[in-house]
Formats: sequence, structure tokens, C-alpha cells
Amino acid sequence: MPLGEKAGWQKSESRYCGVETDFDDNMPQLLFFNLSADTGGFDFVVAPLMNPTYRPSLMAKDDGATRVLPFAGSDLVLSPSQWSSHVVGKISSWIDLDSEDETIRMDSEITLKQEIAWANHLSLQACLLPSPKGVSFANYARCVNQILQGVNSMQLWLRIPLFKAEEDSTDISCASLIDSWEQWNAFRMLCEHHSQLAVALDVLGSLPSANSLGRWFGESVRAAIVNTDAFLTNTRGYPCLSKRHQKLITGFLNHSVQIVISGKSLHNATRLSSDLAADNLDKNTETVPRHPLRPYLDYVGYLFQKMDPLPEQERFELGYRDFLQSPLQPLMDNLEAQTYETFEKDSVKYIQYQRAISKALLDRVSNEENVTTVLMVVGAGRGPLVRASVQAAEETGHKLKVYAVEKNPNAVVTLHSLVKLEGWEDLVTIISCDMRYWDAPEKADILVSELLGSFGDNELSPECLDGAQRFLKEDGISIPSSYTSFIQPVTASKLYNDVKSHKDLVHFETAYVVKLHNVATLAPSQPVFTFTHPNYTPNKSNQRYKKLQFEITNDTGSAMVHGFAGYFDAKLYKDVHLGIEPTTATPNMFSWFAIFFPLRTPICIRPGSPLEVHFWRCCGPQKVWYEWCVTSPSSSAVHNSNGRSYWVGL
Repeated sequence: MPLGEKAGWQKSESRYCGVETDFDDNMPQLLFFNLSADTGGFDFVVAPLMNPTYRPSLMAKDDGATRVLPFAGSDLVLSPSQWSSHVVGKISSWIDLDSEDETIRMDSEITLKQEIAWANHLSLQACLLPSPKGVSFANYARCVNQILQGVNSMQLWLRIPLFKAEEDSTDISCASLIDSWEQWNAFRMLCEHHSQLAVALDVLGSLPSANSLGRWFGESVRAAIVNTDAFLTNTRGYPCLSKRHQKLITGFLNHSVQIVISGKSLHNATRLSSDLAADNLDKNTETVPRHPLRPYLDYVGYLFQKMDPLPEQERFELGYRDFLQSPLQPLMDNLEAQTYETFEKDSVKYIQYQRAISKALLDRVSNEENVTTVLMVVGAGRGPLVRASVQAAEETGHKLKVYAVEKNPNAVVTLHSLVKLEGWEDLVTIISCDMRYWDAPEKADILVSELLGSFGDNELSPECLDGAQRFLKEDGISIPSSYTSFIQPVTASKLYNDVKSHKDLVHFETAYVVKLHNVATLAPSQPVFTFTHPNYTPNKSNQRYKKLQFEITNDTGSAMVHGFAGYFDAKLYKDVHLGIEPTTATPNMFSWFAIFFPLRTPICIRPGSPLEVHFWRCCGPQKVWYEWCVTSPSSSAVHNSNGRSYWVGL
């Protein structure tokens, strides 16, 4: 049974916990003991499929044919759904495909392929591969890569101990071990970043630094195997984990990583609650023996139930997590009603706009003056900014004349209905026109727009506001008054594989809007491009270029950069701002997700070796586009040269 379902979470957000078992040729009995609610209560088993004593070189030959292999039994002992839902195949741990002994090496290769073929035949969802035996595992990776070319949808989980050797360690045994991430990275690179190769982390009693652990949340971690040795004992004699282990397991649960309990029980599993014991005594019945690892499952369930429920905003965004979306083309395309409706639900954004407009009105006109302020909403959509402007005027007691300029004729229909419904006919004038080409009858005191994209300027706010600036008074106010884009390097294995699955250049040179979740940020974000409005600079240009350097901390270890997460922060007016840059993000605002700029070839960075990144904003007569590249620690190609793959039309 699942660990539980959190309030407000989707059913698919339930979390599951498995158990690692020894070989048992009676698979139905193995499942019953480990999965039955009365004994184990686990959701699945990680079980060997083949007798561990089997070696191909020891099998007798009859007329050149090998005898039937000693599998765990017929595939008919379980139904297909039981195999698929409740069994993860555990590949024999003795295999060593890089052994100096040729017999062991050949036996290992034969056995690996036989077991994977059998698991594929059973339609298992995953198989657990043993950890590489040493620092050299090229042949192991070669064989796994061969196998990956032929499996259906089954995943292969490479078992990796969660370990990071510290440079200043005085422990010789520790110093000889390599960083587990380095081991995983080398293996997956040999397998060409295959999307069906994932990692299962062995969680040990000691943990690396928090920064080192953070790398894994952007990797394709499918399981965390927690050995009973990692557990402590609380005052009541039950298993528990250290605060650092608790935080790690909770983080894994939040990222849909399955927990697997492994090892021998170090705690009393037969202890019953006083109520249950009394109940059994009253009935004069024997108690059912509990699974020796049940207390560990109960503790993981306790950690899951203790997790904070998802806030309303996160629940709304669940379906968008790590889902790549193409950015809007606001000038080329007219938005649909559903898109307008989604944005209009973001009350936080319009509260911030109303605050900014109120402050601008108070600065523009004193309470003693009987003056009507001319305010133009450019890109009015279906009217949320018009409403915010009218409410700001009512709040400040100032007279207002509003021009609502909108190019989408379908939205203009809704605008007319809104004005009539609210009785604003004498207050609001609707202009069905592109703001860049409208000939305004008078100049505005305040110009209001919501043309910002996830990267600030990526929906052509600079071009649109430059075109509309001609009908703003010289001392007029623009809301927003400025905005800045930001980027930061990220490990994003899932996003990279999703882009890679298209098998073309275009998708690697496209920026995507995405609700980032299974992502590890590797350094703080840095500002890229800033735009200010109104802009009276002579010979102004909206082309930009920025070179940035990022460094990861020494205790992080090496990491893989799959691309860059992009954000923006905007100053609406004076101290009123809104944005999605993580350190200053406006709380509970959901109008914008981050933007993701992928790299065609991921870049491995090491501590002390800065990541040098170049970003360009390029402008042509008909389009605006971005180009980006890395020049250190190694050089990438310049992505999206001349806007060949991704551009925003003017």
C-alpha cells in the first residue's frame, strides 16, 4: 500500500516504498510476505531473478546447447500486472564485466544479457544494475549501452553508493574512493545520456555536504536504497534517521524518488502497540508475525505524512512540472480565451499593478488639484489592467481617463462587454489597434502594460513600448519602469532528455517555458539584460550582449550543466516590483514559469573552474532572437545562430 496521499495532491503523487530481498524461487510467497498489509506492507520488491550460484562457464553442454537456465520459475507464477507493478529485477551482484579474469568477464556479460532479456520478457518496469566494481568500467557501460538499444520501455537503474570523497580527508580508505557523482556521470556519458538509464542511490550512514547532495535533484534518480545501518534508534527503541537524512529522504519523496529498504533488521519488529496487544488478548488469538523491516517502512511513512501539504499554487502547477512549452508569440498570434483566463486568475500580479498605479497617481497629481489623469493601457487584453487602473483611481480619489489599446479583435469584444457591464462608457475608450501604429489623440500621463515574458524582454516588451512611447508625455510614467533578465546554470537531466528525444537541432536551439522541478541549481543567478522605460536615449538599440562567469562551491563537487534557467525581475513603479527570480520572487504569483535554454552538449564543470557563458539578444527587421554559448571550461557551439531555430516575430 502506498505511504499515503497528501491533502490536495493528485493520486499519482502518492509515494511508494519497496524492499530489497534475497533470491527466492517461490516468487508468489515472496510477494505475499513482503507486500501483504498484515506482514510487510511494502509496495514492491527488488528481487534477484536468477539463482546467485549460476555461472555460464559451469553449465554442462549437451550437443553444443546450454541447459535451461535456473531462473526463479516460470513467468506464469505471477500475472503480467504483478510482474510489472510489484517486481523490480535485481541483476546478479557478482557480475564484473571489467574483471582481469576473462572467464569472470565472459560469464558476467552472458549473465547480464540473459537476465535483462528475461526481465524484458516479464515486462518489468525496471532492473537494478550492480555498482561498478572499480574505477574502470568501460566494458560494463558498453554492454549496458548495447542492451539499452534493444529494451522496450524498461528502465535500468545503476546502483551507486551516495558518497563524496573529501579532498582533505585523512582516511586512506575514503580518500581512495571517487565521488559517486563522478562515477555516475562517467557511466551515463559512456551510455550517451540514454533516457532509460537512471540511478539508484545507496544511502549510507554518513552523508556528503548539502551542496554535494543538491546535485542529485537534477539527475534521473529513480530510487533511494536506504540501508538499515543508516538508521538510529530513538528513546522508545524504534528506528529513526538523523535530521540530515530526514531532509534528504523528504527531498527524494518530493521529487517522486521511490524509497527501498535494504539490509538486516536492527530493531524489534514484533513490538505491538498496547491497544493491539490488548485486543489480541481479549480475542485469545495469536498475533501475525510482522516483517522484520516493517518498523523501517513505518518510519518512512511517518516522514511522508509529516511533509507539509502543497500550497494552492503548487497544486495548480503540478501538471506543468518539467513540461516543456514553447513561449508565446504575442505579436504574431492572438491569444485564446483559455490563455487569457489563466493569466487573469493571478490576483497577486494585478494587486501589484494596482499598488503601482495608485502610487503613480499620487505622485502625478496632488489632492488639491482637480485634474484628470490620462492613462493608457497598451495591450489591454480582456481588461484586467483596466480594472486595476479604475480601482486605483477610486482608491486615491483621482479622476482618470483611460485608453484601452488592444490589437486582438476577439479580446476587444470582451473589453466592450466589460465596459458596458461596469458602466465605464464615460471613463474608458477602447482602441482596437496595434499600439505601435496607433495615432493617439492626446498624450498620456501614465502608460501601463503587461508585456513581460519569463525572460523579461522575450515577448518583445522593449519593441512594443518603444513604439508606444511617442504618445507618452516627456515627464510621463511607464509601468513597468524597468525589468532585468537573469540566468543560472542548472542540472536538468529530464529536460535535456526530453529535448534530445526530438533528435534534431531545432529543439536544442529553442528556449522553453517550464515549471522547473527536477532541477538542481548550481550557482546563484546573475543579471543579463536590463531595459528601462521610457527610453529617450539617442540612437537606442534593443540589441544586447552579456558575458557571465559562474563558479560552483568546492563542497559541491563536479556537476553537469544541461542548460540555463532564465527569470526576470521588474520594477513596476518605485518600490513596487514583481518577478520570478528565485531570491526576490513575488510570493504566490503564477503568471510566469521560468525559461530554459538547453545546451546541445552538456558541459561538465569542476570546482574552481569557472563556467563562462555568453548571451546575445539580436534584432532584425522582422524578428528578435537569442544566441548563447559556453566558452569555459570547454567551448560549445553558438546556439541558434541568426535565429535559425527560435525567434520571436515582430
